[in-house]
Amino acid sequence: MPEPILIAQHGQTQCFLQPDKANRHGLITGATGTGKTITLQTLAEGFAKLGVPVFMADIKGDLTGISQPGSSTPKLAKVLAERGLDAPEYAAFTTTLWDVFGEQGHPVRATVSDLGPLLLSRMLNLNDTQAGVLQLVFKIADDAGLLLLDMKDLRAMCQDVGDNASSYTTEYGNISAASIGAIQRGLMQIEAQGGDKFFGEPMLNIADFMQTDTRLGTTASGGGRGMINILAADKLMNSPRLYSTFLLWMLSELFEMLPEVGDLDKPKLVFFFDEAHLLFNDAPKVLVERIELVVRLVRSKGVGVYFVTQNPLDIPDSVLAQLGNRVQHALRAFTPRDQKAVKSAADTMRPNPGLDIGAAITELAVGEALVSFLDEKGRPCPTERVYVFPPASQIGPITTEQRQVLLADSMVAGVYEKTLDRESAYEKIKGRTSARTEQAHADTKTAPGKAGEPAAEEGGFLGSLGSGLGSLLGGGNGRRTSAGEQLFKSAASSIGREVGRQIIRGVLGGIFGGKR
Repeated sequence: MPEPILIAQHGQTQCFLQPDKANRHGLITGATGTGKTITLQTLAEGFAKLGVPVFMADIKGDLTGISQPGSSTPKLAKVLAERGLDAPEYAAFTTTLWDVFGEQGHPVRATVSDLGPLLLSRMLNLNDTQAGVLQLVFKIADDAGLLLLDMKDLRAMCQDVGDNASSYTTEYGNISAASIGAIQRGLMQIEAQGGDKFFGEPMLNIADFMQTDTRLGTTASGGGRGMINILAADKLMNSPRLYSTFLLWMLSELFEMLPEVGDLDKPKLVFFFDEAHLLFNDAPKVLVERIELVVRLVRSKGVGVYFVTQNPLDIPDSVLAQLGNRVQHALRAFTPRDQKAVKSAADTMRPNPGLDIGAAITELAVGEALVSFLDEKGRPCPTERVYVFPPASQIGPITTEQRQVLLADSMVAGVYEKTLDRESAYEKIKGRTSARTEQAHADTKTAPGKAGEPAAEEGGFLGSLGSGLGSLLGGGNGRRTSAGEQLFKSAASSIGREVGRQIIRGVLGGIFGGKR
């Protein structure tokens, strides 16, 4: 049985997180600057020391310091002495950097087919009719053997289906142009948020998140330490739909890949979602419902999910009820909503007879917190007012040079950097369209009767009259005509055709024109 993780202490009171209860999820809340990121980093280090891989969404860009050893400073030494805490054994942790845009880490990609019409419909916030049309687009692509890998594949497929909607009506049902247009507009919005970089190959293998490594230390049992995976999300926070879709797809992949394992001695993987309110703000209802379902069920897969946010009211009640391990930093009660948040936080933590939780929340210092973890029997411990231990790694972001070193030494270096662009729907539809265009162009140059013969310039009586006049004036003895004669013949043919038109108009005018 792994040793519990010591997170915080005040005097003789110590707060331990039980590894076998870590997959019951958790919540870290507090106002800006109260120490949430420090708590997150300390928890991540504790899991890594147990050999548990960790994934963290880094919104502010200050979690990458976990890859470098920390160091003592006069200010930190003074704070530790005042609080009676021992200095940590400074160390670095093996870290892999990821980035949807491929700028600050290894690229993260998923194929359109792997995302599927259901998740894509939720990402685009389509109604039921539009979602049904999108599902038909996927079905038509599957039946035609067209791969949907990246954004241009899906857009080309939607355009092709829209242009030929009448030919699919009998087999697949009605496909309205309005629904195709709504899908295309949604895809344009996602593309503007960087979705064209998220969709493609090579696709992320979720197993790469679940690695251990012995290069920077081992666990108490001698195994490798858990890998710290950090997703650069400072740019993603400006693209909420893409951010939400990535998280939803990733959790869905875990559902499909991981078997049911029940309660383990320690989790297989732990997720930390910093600034979790971005996950729920303005999110479609179906997306929130999906996240609620994942939080309820992913525990049985051996995965723990920890939300980090400023206000407990940012988390829906149905999700909040699933979070057994709580760390509450200071909250400010300057507005009625803040006061409501303080009361809500106090009411959801287990009471302690010797502690006024509601009053303490507004009095906590930086790095101080109210902590209630699950005990050995899965019950919430009485809430304690304690000081969180500082991390053993560096506090704050790393430099650009250090980032480049991490990327070069990564276990997945070179695996995802080169984009693959296989022949898929876009290329096949484009080739098919080009072939039709060339065939139509060739048909215009050939006679409607026999293939390969030049088309008559103008048939019937007018053409014969023009040709006859040209032959009469230009000669017809079979000798090769000069350039001047050829020009003269062409002019004569044109004159002949015009004379013919005048004659016909005169005759028809006499027949149908009546009296002038």
